[in-house]
Amino acid sequence: QVQLVESGGGSVQAGGSLRLSCTVSGLPFADYAMNWIRQAPGKEREGVSCISRSGTTTLYGDPVKGRFTISRDNAKNTLYLQMNDLKPEDTAVYYCAAERECGDGMDDWGKGTLVTISS
Repeated sequence: QVQLVESGGGSVQAGGSLRLSCTVSGLPFADYAMNWIRQAPGKEREGVSCISRSGTTTLYGDPVKGRFTISRDNAKNTLYLQMNDLKPEDTAVYYCAAERECGDGMDDWGKGTLVTISS
């Protein structure tokens, strides 16, 4: 079956960095655009970033532009999110999700990893 497993979450102070990973199995990874989506406590889910199937196109939400970098390794079926200059408002559960093209709608989701940023 399809599995998306996030890792790398944790607690850091504001200004710090974290690198999230998402390992995917059960679907042809290179045939899917991949996303990071987050949900903060009491808030709706928010798209963080999307990367095209080849990795040549990346999209970012305004709150993370210039601080977060999405990447993928199709040989390892793995998606990454490098998060720098973290802020308390970045605190959320971060999910990876797969879709055919950025903006098409998610087909599969991971269970999420918690990121907590203290001031």
